[in-house]
Amino acid sequence: MNRTPHVAVVGATGAVGVEMIETLEKRNFPVGKLTLLASARSVGRTLKFKGVAHTVTELTRDSFKGIDIALFSAGGSISREFGPIAAAAGCVVIDNSSAFRMDESVPLVVPEINPGDVKLHRGIIANPNCTTAITLMALYPLHQAFGVRRVFASSYQAVSGTGAKAVEELERQVRQYVAGEPQTVEVYPHPIAFNVLPQVDSFLPSGYTKEEMKMENEGRKIMHHPGFRASVTCVRVPVFRAHSVAVSAEFDRPITVETARAVLSKAPGLDVVDDPANKKYPMPLDVSGRYNCAVGRLRMDCALDNGLCFWVAGDQLLKGAALNAVQIAEDLIK
Repeated sequence: MNRTPHVAVVGATGAVGVEMIETLEKRNFPVGKLTLLASARSVGRTLKFKGVAHTVTELTRDSFKGIDIALFSAGGSISREFGPIAAAAGCVVIDNSSAFRMDESVPLVVPEINPGDVKLHRGIIANPNCTTAITLMALYPLHQAFGVRRVFASSYQAVSGTGAKAVEELERQVRQYVAGEPQTVEVYPHPIAFNVLPQVDSFLPSGYTKEEMKMENEGRKIMHHPGFRASVTCVRVPVFRAHSVAVSAEFDRPITVETARAVLSKAPGLDVVDDPANKKYPMPLDVSGRYNCAVGRLRMDCALDNGLCFWVAGDQLLKGAALNAVQIAEDLIK
């Protein structure tokens, strides 16, 4: 791999694409050349990288000649169509969609957890689901120490996880509510302002949603733990940015709050914010824009043997997407 690679961002004008460009710059990734790719309607827009305006060009089958690394964040259908084309052109694809996550030939990587899997790629590496990534930042260090059996979790997911239109919808509905006007609905099936929606993604025959099953399925693959079980309820909340997850985890070996805190305080990419006496715990407003996730509300689970409850929050556009992708790219060029 070229030490100063030619990098492409696919879906450059989207919320995650913009974060990818900013993260490459902030982390001083050694970009030799940057190409910004998007659909025809975004062609001609300019985005700045290191003070230089870069013009967005149209994504085509011929876009990947000479490109070393392509960060994809343009949705699953685009990834399925263009990911293999990019890989065949000699480019390593780091894909943010769900298209390849459960493909046995594609590594699914969180660099703090399974960086060695990067080396197993055949041209495509998958980024995990945002809620899964944020949860595993706290769960995996505990699993290493105590052996996780199963978790019960509820997510509190920000509207920016759906995209820019969802952010606009929340803003619009707040204004409408305050003005006493009816709230107009476009992105979500119900108003999201001053409400919570116990549905993220589409429902499966089991009654779970696709999003809810990702923590078990992707968690097993990332942690190399085929017996891991997760019962999850994913909830959309009227928060602009950063997801939070309430977790009850059951372990094979005895655990205490003190031993758990000792493990978590050493975990990479994670801050312990756990001082309930002074009302200090992780919150979306505090983790928004930050690379590290935060864990708190540590307590023994009163309904599980060897159980621990915790609350974890993280910026889903960063650790849940753009930052994780750039970290994978950093591992590629090491």
